[in-house]
Amino acid sequence: MTDEALTRACTEKLINWCAAVRRPLPWRLSPTPYHVWVSEIMLQQTRIEAVIPYYARFLEALPDIRALAEVEEDKLLKLWEGLGYYSRARNLQKAARRVTADFGGELPREAAQLKTLPGIGDYTAGAIASIAYGEPEPAVDGNVLRVMTRVLARADDIMQPKTRADIASLLRACYPRGERAGLLTEGIMELGETVCLPNTAPRCGDCPLNTLCRACLSGETNRYPFKSPSKERRVEERTVLLLKCGDRYAVRKREGKGLLAGLWEFPNLDGALDETQAREAVRVLGGEVCGIEPCGEAKHVFTHVEWHMTGYRAELARELPGLNWKTPEEIRRDCPIPTALKYYQKKL
Repeated sequence: MTDEALTRACTEKLINWCAAVRRPLPWRLSPTPYHVWVSEIMLQQTRIEAVIPYYARFLEALPDIRALAEVEEDKLLKLWEGLGYYSRARNLQKAARRVTADFGGELPREAAQLKTLPGIGDYTAGAIASIAYGEPEPAVDGNVLRVMTRVLARADDIMQPKTRADIASLLRACYPRGERAGLLTEGIMELGETVCLPNTAPRCGDCPLNTLCRACLSGETNRYPFKSPSKERRVEERTVLLLKCGDRYAVRKREGKGLLAGLWEFPNLDGALDETQAREAVRVLGGEVCGIEPCGEAKHVFTHVEWHMTGYRAELARELPGLNWKTPEEIRRDCPIPTALKYYQKKL
């Protein structure tokens, strides 16, 4: 059987399987273009279980594209707080403003037009087009690549754009229209999330494709997918300062570009300072230190860098200028603090 014929045979089985067993996830219960879009952006780099409460809270606060376009950035980032990868939230708003200005407040249905919007690439465009609009457009992510390279017994490197393009082309050639398009997109995702699993043995006995899958039939599922090694992350040492005066702590807003752009943070410095060095650093900032104590170490992993952090709580005689001074309640309510610094927020 050719790859094309095998792909077509698999799509039919997946559509029927998905219709029978798919989980009733919130965005599937109301697959409007806006709901599909928000859910797919949230699900990037984030587990389904973690997304569900964020999704409900986000839609309650911003029920439509116009509300998203008009919300203040701090409120938007506060709604996103804890999901990480905050550029996703900013791109959602940029795209919402474009949709409001250029498309009458409605997401376009064609994948090519969707991809002109900030933060929407091939995968998200395919998901919106097929699930919300019934367009014959695949959405190829890591789950889909894993399923299809096992089914086809392809050892192509899934980190290479050509592999993704080849799989998308094979699927697109046999994609249906209408409700079945959405079922196919959701079916491949569902299979990759619940049966054809990563980093562990796939549950081939529960797979609707086990009589077609070349990797399963040859007993070589462990060979696929092939993925070239990723680069090692850079490690950065940082010292976090919880500066306290009375009942208020110092926070500041990061610049609008770069890592964690526009989020709020506790003052922090390069390097892992000991207690004496931390006291001197606060003094150099202009602070009169009444007392200082360690408040723990923490680590946070970004995509390409790791922060290894050492923290100190310092009691000051007076508030330093150039910083924002807020109570812990005000910080929790008003300031989107990045997940990287949540450990220290709990120390307030």
